[in-house]
Order: sequence, then C-alpha cells, then structure tokens
Amino acid sequence: MGNTKIVTIRFKNIISPTDIEAFRGAVVNALKDKDILFHNHNLTDKGFRYSYPLIQYKRINRRAAIFCLEEGTESIGKFFLDSDLTLNLNGKIHQFEVESVKAHKHLIQIWNSNIRYTIRKWLALNQENYEFFDTLESVAEKSAFLENILKANILSFAKGLNIFFEKQVECKITRLSEPRITLYKNVKMTIFDAEFLTNVSIPDYAGLGKGVSVGYGVTVRKKEKENNK
Repeated sequence: MGNTKIVTIRFKNIISPTDIEAFRGAVVNALKDKDILFHNHNLTDKGFRYSYPLIQYKRINRRAAIFCLEEGTESIGKFFLDSDLTLNLNGKIHQFEVESVKAHKHLIQIWNSNIRYTIRKWLALNQENYEFFDTLESVAEKSAFLENILKANILSFAKGLNIFFEKQVECKITRLSEPRITLYKNVKMTIFDAEFLTNVSIPDYAGLGKGVSVGYGVTVRKKEKENNK
C-alpha cells in the first residue's frame, strides 16, 4: 500500500474533449526544460517513458486540468516557473487562469469492502483483444473479459506508483455503456463508460487503461447520492 502524493490543478478555461492533446502540447511547449514527466517522450533518443504517466491532462467539468502524482507533483512547479500561462492551443493564443490547486495524499491499498467508481472514455481494447472480444456472444462473457482487463489496468496503475498488493484485487463491472469509436493516435479505437466495484482505493481523476495522459480512462469514486446533471 502507499500514501501517494497528488496535486490537482484546475483552470477556469473551458476546453473541448478534442483539445486535451493540444493542451498537453501547449504546456510542454511552455517549458524551458522538456521534463519527460510532462510528455513521456525522451527527446534525445526519440524513445518513450513506458511507466504510468505521473502528469495527466484532463477535462474536468468542461475545464482544463492537470493531475499529478508523486514525482509529478514536484515537476509541475517547473511549468509555473517557466510560463505566464499564455498558451497556444491549435494556433490560437489563450490566457489560462488557475481556478484551484488541491494537494493531498491518497492511501492506495486493498480494503475489506468494495468501493464503487465510474470510469469515462475507457480505452480497454487494443486491436488484438478487440477481435477476440467481438467473437464473444454473451453479455456475461464480455463483462468477464473486460473485468480482467480492468483488473490488469488497476494493477498496472499501482505498479507504476511502486505499489504492490499482497491480497487479490477484486473487480466487478456493474454498468457498461455501448461501445463508441474515438480517434487515438490517429487510429480508430473503441471506448466505454462504465461503473465498477473494486476493493482498491483509487484517487479521483486517476486514469486507467490506455491514453490516461490525455484524458482517457478517468476514474472517479461514485458518491452515494450523485448529482448527474
């Protein structure tokens, strides 16, 4: 288990879902030192940082946000030192304004009872396992297949934070949307929205699955009485 440092920065600026990658690019371009945690690319040898992204770009309540974990909570300070928050998104200059900064620690561990979460824009399937998923006929088979993927996503998330569980991770999908198509890295991919139960405590807005650095797989604990407006 681990008491993980988290910083969530929300901006007042409204962005569209398709602007999230441009938002990341604008933040990276504002940096004097192209810290790999901001983009997961090694600019010297054109390689990648394959670990779980510690700086993630989000759209929360229609507004731009940056979600940072562990080392990312320290690196994010470079952005505010290097930038006056004048950012170029898709060729247009925008003056960004911080709405709030929340810093806290979250205990990521296995609990004796399950916790309910929502996950949005979950990139659960790659091309190979989508073809297998498409051959499954029953809802039960498809749910079980996706539950195993979600469990693997949770384990990968924890491993990326150097957290390893001694007990079994439980995961049960309780609601699943119809699949939708999105364009991710210029490839058509299938995404889902879902609700699930797990015995792992996941911090709000952490991403699970592919594309978490640019707003996919955003996971939020579901409140007992949630306002869905």
